[in-house]
Amino acid sequence: MTHFNVAGIQMHIGMKSNLEEMNRRLDLLMHLYPWVEMVVFSELAANGPNPASAQPMGGENEQAFAKMAQKHNIWLIPGGMFEKKDGRIYNMTPVLNPEGEIVTRYRKMFPFTPYEDATEPGDEFCVFDVPGVGRFGVAICYDLWFPEVMRTLTSMGAEVIINPVLAHFVDRPADLAIAQASAAMFQSYVFHINGLLAGGNGYSRVVDPAGQLLHDGNVQEELIPIEVDFDLVRRQRERGLLGMGQVLKSFRDRKVNFDVYSEHFDHSYLNSLGVLVKPERPQRAAPQGNTQPKT
Repeated sequence: MTHFNVAGIQMHIGMKSNLEEMNRRLDLLMHLYPWVEMVVFSELAANGPNPASAQPMGGENEQAFAKMAQKHNIWLIPGGMFEKKDGRIYNMTPVLNPEGEIVTRYRKMFPFTPYEDATEPGDEFCVFDVPGVGRFGVAICYDLWFPEVMRTLTSMGAEVIINPVLAHFVDRPADLAIAQASAAMFQSYVFHINGLLAGGNGYSRVVDPAGQLLHDGNVQEELIPIEVDFDLVRRQRERGLLGMGQVLKSFRDRKVNFDVYSEHFDHSYLNSLGVLVKPERPQRAAPQGNTQPKT
């Protein structure tokens, strides 16, 4: 059997450097659960949602992450930071191995526009292998709302999806439903790890490849150690979710091509929806006549 131990850290995030606090939470996690092999922080954990904190590759944040990974001999997905690259700003998380080496970087493909408007979208999918264990994929927050991302990652062989999030909006229940549904639809573990304060409103969630909740979080700081069973993923993909739907095979064997992705598809309806902008307060006509309340 191929088991691997992954832990999420849900913690308070501020708008300045959070590296010291991240290091403290990591020390505590590894003291309590020394068997953990990979640790995941929430989206933009390093400095919060502050584009002015953007750093180039190899900067102070990544150097600190390398020391954390080396210190505890763990794989580390630190949830990310704003990155300066080629005159643009990306929402990026590195993936570090136990030697503190950056094996890959993932740049968020779907910034939460029009709210996350300072960020350039990335254009490369991210999977990486833990030798002798299995394949992981990375999707940051809003990426999970686009099933094409999960479809591509799982078609590339990802068996566990690492999903750092920064979510504190009124659509949070939809986030949680999508995380759970994505695990079932793509027969993957999903680690949906949120922050607190400037980092989100918590409710981190871990889901197994049958869509069953392994952890359903709250609004306090949490350490979330979970044992992943890669054989369970592989068995369910072969035999079906709980012995039922074999959705990845059904997609593979489909008889239809999806023309919506073709440049020749009629996008007139989507174009009719208007420009992607923040909603504005409605303009209401001034009341007519006497507006004094009756006595």
